[in-house]
Amino acid sequence: MAGDLFADRYRLLEPLGRGAMSAVWLAEDEELGRRVAVKTLAPAADRARFEREAKAAAALAHPNICALYDYGEADGKPFMVLEYLPGGSLAELLTPGRPLPDAESARIAREVAMGLTHAHERGLVHRDLKPANILFDAERRPKIADFGIAYVQGSGTLTESGTVLGTASYISPEQAAGRPATPASDVYSLGVILFQLLTGRLPFVAENAMEVVRQHRDELPPDVREIRSDAPPRLADLTARALAKDPAARPPEGEFAAAVAGEAEAATQVMPLLPKRHRRLRGVLPLSAALLLLGGGIAVAVVATRDKASPANTSPAAPTVPSVTAAPTAASVTTSREPTTTARTATAHTTAATTAPTTAPATTARATTAPATTAPVTTVPATTAPVTTSPTTTLEPTTTVSVTT
Repeated sequence: MAGDLFADRYRLLEPLGRGAMSAVWLAEDEELGRRVAVKTLAPAADRARFEREAKAAAALAHPNICALYDYGEADGKPFMVLEYLPGGSLAELLTPGRPLPDAESARIAREVAMGLTHAHERGLVHRDLKPANILFDAERRPKIADFGIAYVQGSGTLTESGTVLGTASYISPEQAAGRPATPASDVYSLGVILFQLLTGRLPFVAENAMEVVRQHRDELPPDVREIRSDAPPRLADLTARALAKDPAARPPEGEFAAAVAGEAEAATQVMPLLPKRHRRLRGVLPLSAALLLLGGGIAVAVVATRDKASPANTSPAAPTVPSVTAAPTAASVTTSREPTTTARTATAHTTAATTAPTTAPATTARATTAPATTAPVTTVPATTAPVTTSPTTTLEPTTTVSVTT
């Protein structure tokens, strides 16, 4: 409860979110005098997965990755203490049909690519990179969060062979085909995000999550310049390379970061303060960060997550993004309103990353793959326990779709 001292160190201030898998609290670290996000595991949740998320986060230390401060058990509850990120998520900055400024898009993409480089160098693949998992600190620095389904080289996997966790709108072709994710899979997801930043829309859109997965696997995405003729050629070419069907044709994350450095330098500052509409919602923006933290406990099979409904006084929300698991022979997709939640965290002391030298990427033809045949889709209602969150958050019920090929 608010005011309680948790683990003899963290004074709980207010709940940030609660779901079937975990709860997140804003707390004050009384030893270090800083605000943190305390995430506790629900009694019936997957403890092994919770520990896996903590170990993945503990292996990383980078200005563009959400930091893990502490891990342990108190009052019979496993817990982790994460950096408090009050700036909200990238998903909250996106408005359908409205691109972000090119310099800002380049800056965000570059810094996320730098965070991915750090993770990949340590044998970790995120596997679920998307705007909801990119959070901002008080200095507007983007940070990758939620490593709940990350693959750690040399460790076991979360799912059976041929089954992958991811988000339909950002999933790589190889994940969509049931093949293992690699660092190039994260680069593909970052390419989808850059496409969205530059155009205000996703490359693939469909009513059914599995159709979006199929499109990622089988179809060529549109060129950025087909949607925005004035898009910077360098960024449009880089996006096309990142969205190549063949993982080997995608630029490494370090090259990706260097390729957008020139555009990032055009930004007048690290990032302006939040627009007035966001400043009015200072209590609401960090809630999405808390909700992202709750996602570490979602599903053993394929999970599809749709964004939470936005409060009436916020700007239009980013397009609904279901999380999906795809298998080569049988795939089960769950669309859940329990979000892949995020932690708001304390950041304050890290300086902005140094801008890398500019290099112009070579344009690579987009690879094609033969279309695959999918069987009919049957929709089966599923029952999900209600999720309790802040009064400003509304969650929709869960539906399940089974597909056999």
